[in-house]
Amino acid sequence: MALPLVFCHPQTSSSFIISSSQRRTQVLLMRNTNHDPLPIARTNLQLTPSKSNGRFISISPPKSSASVNGYSVNSTISNPEDVDFPTTEGSEKLSQNPRTVIEFIKDILPGGSWWRLSSSDHVEVVLTAKPVTVVRALRRMWDLISEDRWVIFTAFSSLMLTALSQISIPHYLTASIFSAQSNNVSVFSWNVKLLILLCITSGICSGIRGCCFGIANMILVKRMRERLYSTLLLQDISFFDYETVGDLTSRLGSDCQQVSRVIGYDLNLVSRNLLQGTGALIYLLILSWPLGLCTFAICAMLSTIMLLYGQYQKKAAKLIQDYGASANEVAQETLSLMRTVRVYGTEQQELGRYNNWLEKLADISLRQSAAYGLWNFSFNTLYHSTQVIAVLIGGMFILTGRITAEQLTKFILYSEWLIYSTWSVGDSLSSLMQSIGASEKVFQLMDLPPSNQFISTAGSKLQRLVGHIEFLNVTFSYPSRALVPVLQHINFQVHPNEVVAIVGLSGSGKSTLVNLLLRLYEPTGGQIMIDGHPIKDLNTKWLRERIGYVGQEPRLLRTDISSNIRYGCPRVVNQKDVERAAKQASAHEFISSLPNGYQTLVDDELLSGGQKQRIAIARAVLRDPDILILDEATSALDAESEHNIKGVLRAVRSDLKTKRTVIVIAHRLSTIRVADKIVVMEGGKIVQLGSHSELLLKDGLYSRLTRRQADAVVPS
Repeated sequence: MALPLVFCHPQTSSSFIISSSQRRTQVLLMRNTNHDPLPIARTNLQLTPSKSNGRFISISPPKSSASVNGYSVNSTISNPEDVDFPTTEGSEKLSQNPRTVIEFIKDILPGGSWWRLSSSDHVEVVLTAKPVTVVRALRRMWDLISEDRWVIFTAFSSLMLTALSQISIPHYLTASIFSAQSNNVSVFSWNVKLLILLCITSGICSGIRGCCFGIANMILVKRMRERLYSTLLLQDISFFDYETVGDLTSRLGSDCQQVSRVIGYDLNLVSRNLLQGTGALIYLLILSWPLGLCTFAICAMLSTIMLLYGQYQKKAAKLIQDYGASANEVAQETLSLMRTVRVYGTEQQELGRYNNWLEKLADISLRQSAAYGLWNFSFNTLYHSTQVIAVLIGGMFILTGRITAEQLTKFILYSEWLIYSTWSVGDSLSSLMQSIGASEKVFQLMDLPPSNQFISTAGSKLQRLVGHIEFLNVTFSYPSRALVPVLQHINFQVHPNEVVAIVGLSGSGKSTLVNLLLRLYEPTGGQIMIDGHPIKDLNTKWLRERIGYVGQEPRLLRTDISSNIRYGCPRVVNQKDVERAAKQASAHEFISSLPNGYQTLVDDELLSGGQKQRIAIARAVLRDPDILILDEATSALDAESEHNIKGVLRAVRSDLKTKRTVIVIAHRLSTIRVADKIVVMEGGKIVQLGSHSELLLKDGLYSRLTRRQADAVVPS
């Protein structure tokens, strides 16, 4: 027997025990030494480093890999018999032997493994968030809507009046019929007047109830989306390294809408039918307690089935939520990369990826439909049983003179009302449990703590940022790849009014240096100094206001060009300032040639990559930053525009008034030569440092890159 392997997370108190046997490998998670191991999977697993945030544990067999508190677990099932859920391959072999057929029949019968919605389909264990119960979810929703509690109070007041009015109608309806039969005109007239009053009251209150619950639903979904969106905006950049856009937009969109149904629809119907059912039960017990108890026993059986069905629907809703988000993610990725898909002819491959998740959705929906069929079967059987019992026992009571025909008629009407209310509560509770299931991940995301940069507004604000930057023994690893070093022992200085170029092969860590300087990430070791102050001691918002940044692939907002250039500018600027910045970025000419000039709406097909990059450069120049960072900012520019940008760099270097520090990440030799200092990186380390002429004299990486670039432009 193989000894168990123990893996300890480098940044958390979690540990993993991998124990092997002849048939399977078992993964156990221990949050700390005070907790018992929690088994989370039983398949043959391969453990590789992954994200290190430690917030979620997720194992999803449909996915190729999953993350377990900082490690990626890839499932490689070697023996289908070891898996605890039926597979498509297994169903194709049903006809091979009678034993297989018998086992399959057992699986699909109620209580069989086919119905199970457990780790066979999806497992998700949340370490930090509490389980979302109905009470806790309602409390969270009340916190969101409590500012407008008058809407809820008005809605529930109208609901109570509606329920009381409607539950009284069968009594006076029966009394009117039997009073007319007995020629009692005065009683008949009184009953009809009460019926009319009850109908009017019920109609008015029902309208107010529906309106108020609709308003409450609108308020809830609005505030839930606001709270969730604001939480997402305040997360560390590392959060977006492992969360997909498709998944997050699904939470913001369909999931929030589903959760909002709890107040506006599910709770509305549950409360109304509970009131009406309770009133009907009390009336039945007053009419005939033996018949009332029989009806109550049937309703209790129906309620038990209802609770089981509701729990099943909650689990199914969580799976549908996850699979739907994954399908949405695939569709969004494919549609956004449609040109690449079309060029490589992978339409069928992408369709297969999408259909894979649709198959998962269809499988869960099939089980939901089957469960709903069983629920309806149970309801109809018990419902008609109530009628039969009422007629049999009630008829005997009439024959013995214990009750009258009028009382039995009322009893049958109210028993039907009680059964209908019970069924309606069950149906609404099923929808309620689905909404609660959908709320789990929404509330988990809403509960995420904000980045430390947003928690405190403290931090030094220098009177003036001179622009002296110093990296002191900086090391760094991305949180999503905590065991892979990206930067190792980085040491160099950038002086004020100095243009520094950072060059190197792809993946050498050039852009990572910029990310650290922008405080998108924090160094794993060492520190960064700005004007002699540790960067972590400076106010983050104040620092970013004094940095102009142009990324490799600048993204523009779907608004006019002028607003795109003004975007994020910390000071008030006019149109002349915008045009001046556009001229410095060589963008004014092509912007002026557009039909609406600076008021032209930005569209992906309207502007080329180089034009977008020039607008991004104009945005950075407009900020009048003390530190200007160009991360491959000239890569998509033509020769003339690049020449103009180099002119801007020369002007910056010779401008003694602004004292602006410029950091350029570039591959083009023509851009690099403008720099005062060149930092050459390889494998996350600085291998060379000096000016262009100094580095050419050394037979190092820079000279080799320069020769290769020169050879590339010389025609053979």
